[in-house]
Amino acid sequence: MTTIRPRRSALYMPGSNARAIEKAKTLAADVVIFDLEDAVAPDVKAEAREQVCAAVQAGGYGRRELVIRVNALDTSWGEADLAAAVAAAPDAILVPKVSSAETLAAVGLRLRKLGAAERTRVWAMIETPLAILHAESIASAARDVDTRLGCLVMGTNDLAKDTRARLLPGRAAMLPWLMTALAAARAHGIDILDGVYNDLSDADGFRSECGQGRDCGFDGKTLIHPDQIAAANEIFAPSPDEVDNARAIVAAFERPENAGNGAINLGGRMVERLHAEMARRTLALAEAIAERT
Repeated sequence: MTTIRPRRSALYMPGSNARAIEKAKTLAADVVIFDLEDAVAPDVKAEAREQVCAAVQAGGYGRRELVIRVNALDTSWGEADLAAAVAAAPDAILVPKVSSAETLAAVGLRLRKLGAAERTRVWAMIETPLAILHAESIASAARDVDTRLGCLVMGTNDLAKDTRARLLPGRAAMLPWLMTALAAARAHGIDILDGVYNDLSDADGFRSECGQGRDCGFDGKTLIHPDQIAAANEIFAPSPDEVDNARAIVAAFERPENAGNGAINLGGRMVERLHAEMARRTLALAEAIAERT
């Protein structure tokens, strides 16, 4: 099985905030996304770029996955952001407003010309109506090694703005689009992160939306405040009962008498080999999380 990297919590940090950039070294987030786009005012874009890239190069963030969200290439900051991010060599570069696979091909070409480190992946924001309509094509770019695509990230606020959908509890209007993007990601073997939850005063609502995201199949949730990290880490991790059940399923299929069986009776319920595959992934995720602590 491919090595699993936990991405339960992905915290956006404004690139213009030096204190926040330093504080990220102490937070329990699996992923830190240093933002040069939405969270940074136009008059401090260059300063934020320099500050973020210096922090990434200096390191000190432990096992946290470091991602730089650049401005779109068609803006006046995009090309400079991309060149600086390549030099900083983060784990990934997050590209906003990806509405077609051609955007990722263009980014991949620039990364090759800039001599980007092989370890630096590309993540794509899915946040426009066209991105939803082209979700499978965008995710399929992961099959092209030059694009380096490794993860999709839902931009639900922008998606709501462009569609005029209301972000209400339960996200009824958003669910078809979330599941379309998730199916595309899974079809092409890449991770996908759920969008942010805006109401920092509603801890119960946040937990509920994390649970919904996990039940839908998302790998984690993007966050806008450190106070959201603990709940996301808890909810997107296998529970102790899930781990125990996974161990029981794997152990049952490893017994000699079950070696040739496609399905077995375990505790009064039918369990198939596909459940054993799911169980092994659960155990691998739990092990990867344990290694972080």
